[in-house]
Amino acid sequence: MTMDMKNGDVRTKGRGVGLAAVRGLALALVSLPGAVLCFCMSLVSIALIPIGVGLVTTPYVLSGVRAFANWRRDLAAEWGGVRIPPAYRPLPKDTNPWARTFGMLRDPATWRDLGWLPVDMTAGFVTALLPAVLLLYPLEGFALAIGLWRVFPDGYWYGFVPVTGQASALGAAALGLVLLFLAHFCTPRLLAAHFRLTRAVLGGSQEELAERVRVLTETRRDAVDASAAELRRIERDLHDGAQARLVAVGMDLGTIEALLDEDPAQARQLIAQARRSSVEALSELRELVRGIHPPVLAERGLGDAVRALALRLPVATEVSVDLPGRVEAPVESAAYFAVSEVLTNAVKHSGADRVWIDLHQADGMLRVSVTDNGKGGAVIEAGSGLAGVERRLGTFDGVLAVSSPGGGPTMVTMEIPCA
Repeated sequence: MTMDMKNGDVRTKGRGVGLAAVRGLALALVSLPGAVLCFCMSLVSIALIPIGVGLVTTPYVLSGVRAFANWRRDLAAEWGGVRIPPAYRPLPKDTNPWARTFGMLRDPATWRDLGWLPVDMTAGFVTALLPAVLLLYPLEGFALAIGLWRVFPDGYWYGFVPVTGQASALGAAALGLVLLFLAHFCTPRLLAAHFRLTRAVLGGSQEELAERVRVLTETRRDAVDASAAELRRIERDLHDGAQARLVAVGMDLGTIEALLDEDPAQARQLIAQARRSSVEALSELRELVRGIHPPVLAERGLGDAVRALALRLPVATEVSVDLPGRVEAPVESAAYFAVSEVLTNAVKHSGADRVWIDLHQADGMLRVSVTDNGKGGAVIEAGSGLAGVERRLGTFDGVLAVSSPGGGPTMVTMEIPCA
């Protein structure tokens, strides 16, 4: 059993070394041309701002740089376990090219991206390529030892070993063994160093903390506004619904008391009316309570609550849930109402006849995606339901992403940090 466990550890370690080498090589092949292209286009576009051309091109170029940097952030989290949160300032929608260009240029995160590009095409390229070099370069030393040295009659340098015969070729093989030994220990660490270098340049400092404070201030204000709006809604629903019905029931009971002896038939009619009013008031109270916090959510958790939502939809809905346990109650509530709002939008506006919902939890994040096969065209804009969802999630440091090309499909993805 112990020998099998050791063999398994060796195989796992070997796969990790090979995977790190392959990932490093892929990063090196993509990062160098990508960083050079982004850097050159950024310099040219910014240089053309004085003559007006750059006002049009710079937002698109810088958006491309941000997309490239965000892709590398995703790889750092997925391949290296290094989280590099973006800290871009939000830009107002429908702004003119002048405001958009200088809004992006005033963002410190933009200049961090531009400063990272030269680092990525130099030190980043080297640290990404080294894992593959450490693993593949020893193969050349072994090939020299088995006779490849004869192809080079004038000699050949392998590292610091001059290969002129079989004996020196064996020395090259010995050096290859040393490099392979180093690769076994250093390859994953070198790839991790590449991602830490990326974080050191792309990660924010005091500017990021200031941006974080600003975002928290905005989300706190949104949370207060949402709470006040919810209280007003509850008060309005109680006043216009259940309270009015209960007042009517009280008046009917007073009339019944006066008619019991004089007109029993009319009294019985009023009793039936009062019963209906009380049933309707009770139903409205239940709906109001369900709108505040659905009982199924409190009793059975987010997965079953979303399934219950799906059962009430007039379109075919598939729900996939992979949650290892219950998350915090506020997070569950925020996710539930966000999904409810997205589903309402899909039913009302998308024209879809099928919806897919996926909930899963991984890496400390609750991820929810809602996809429909409707006509597409959904956007996050002021006053829309999706904007309200974005504000609700922002209170929990959550994010909302919408992919909705014309003609569909529409995918709304939500992520909320959770334990």
